[in-house]
Amino acid sequence: MAFPMGHGTKVVLVLLGITLFSIGAQCAPIGSRRALAGEPVFDVTTYGAKGDGRADGALAFIKAWKEACAATGAVTLRIPKGDFMVGKVVFNGPCTANPITIDLQGVVLQTKDPSAMSGNEPAMLINDVTGVTLSGGGTVDGQGAAVWKYNDGKTLLPISLMFSKAKKCAVDGVNFLNAKGVHLKVTGSEEVSISNVKVTAPDESPNTDGIVISNSNRITVTNCNIGTGDDCVAIGDTNVGVNVSQVTCGPGHGLSVGSLGKRTNEGDVKDIRVWNCTCTGTTNGVRIKTYRASPILKATNIVFDDIIMNAVKNPVLIDQHYDSKNKKEPSNVHISDVHFTNIRGTTISQAPVALNCSDAFPCDAVELNNIDLVPAPESKFKTVTSICANTKFALLGKSVNPAGCEAVDAAAATVGHAVNTVTDSVSAAAFATSDAAGAAAEIAAQADQEVAHELADIDHF
Repeated sequence: MAFPMGHGTKVVLVLLGITLFSIGAQCAPIGSRRALAGEPVFDVTTYGAKGDGRADGALAFIKAWKEACAATGAVTLRIPKGDFMVGKVVFNGPCTANPITIDLQGVVLQTKDPSAMSGNEPAMLINDVTGVTLSGGGTVDGQGAAVWKYNDGKTLLPISLMFSKAKKCAVDGVNFLNAKGVHLKVTGSEEVSISNVKVTAPDESPNTDGIVISNSNRITVTNCNIGTGDDCVAIGDTNVGVNVSQVTCGPGHGLSVGSLGKRTNEGDVKDIRVWNCTCTGTTNGVRIKTYRASPILKATNIVFDDIIMNAVKNPVLIDQHYDSKNKKEPSNVHISDVHFTNIRGTTISQAPVALNCSDAFPCDAVELNNIDLVPAPESKFKTVTSICANTKFALLGKSVNPAGCEAVDAAAATVGHAVNTVTDSVSAAAFATSDAAGAAAEIAAQADQEVAHELADIDHF
């Protein structure tokens, strides 16, 4: 699909050419900080940014960053109160200044002109930096409503902000509004902290994930309020040591590990902890999702603990049959050492616990314990069940409500290591009842709908 060329596109594209210059930059120790007395402050208005919501300030942002980056010691780049319209902005490193604080007090209005950027490239990129903190209480407004109609399964839409190759960086106390695509992405990075962030987009906005993490180590997300049209937090492939806590999610598609196994070059995922979070009115609560016909991968040591569900459709979900409409081969992602504990609240689904694992690599060493999920007052279903297929439990606690997966555990204990035989037979039995079959069909239909909305060539992760 061809984008329409908006008024002033030629001017925007000229500015984009300027912004793509490599600029020096290095990211601030994790956590928010304010400029100290005598610390150099580089204000974008000094470099020509108007803050009137009309004049493109991208060049001024770039000039301010370039000088801040080339300084020494601790510096602040300030975006004061005002509405700053910008095209593509690249803050590129490494820098001699360290730490650098980007003090965002105003609103960054990213251009509505879709031809100003190519595909899902970031509208704002902070790249190859160490010790950068983005803070200040301001807002990054993607103005995505103007272009969501172009999400047709073929056209890629820009990420609002991306940290790439960042070390010891932080995003603290910043708001994200109506991204065209993903709101905030961290990739190829380590020791990045995201805290006190608010993400706001309508539940019908397509592929507007709140926070996406990929190919990174030791990332923390805490005390964030996320409402959007896709995953609130998505932990993609090749991640180690991701901690997510105190996140309020809704609307959205929940707190997800995956999708995994879409591409051939993906790496394993391990040591993931999601805890002390709340999901309200979301399509999913906590889930792991993998594609059919995937490369061989491992996803291990994943903990979902102390989660509150309020009228959530699928509170606890493993779906290893993503894209089943287009692919029939089983997923080759081996999920193991997964813990769903202390999860409570209400659901609008027939099957609030649904573990639908791979035929080729059944889930291994799964824990379900202290689960209490009951129908929400508004639910059309007055009774609920749990369904499990191709699942081997390390612990299936007595306090699991709703029941339904006990047969899997009993069969596994009887047959021992014949996991494929056990889980295949249990799978057939578990999905035989009309309630379970209906719930499974509903989950599959939802997954197919999500895949249809995902762009064919998009690389969220």
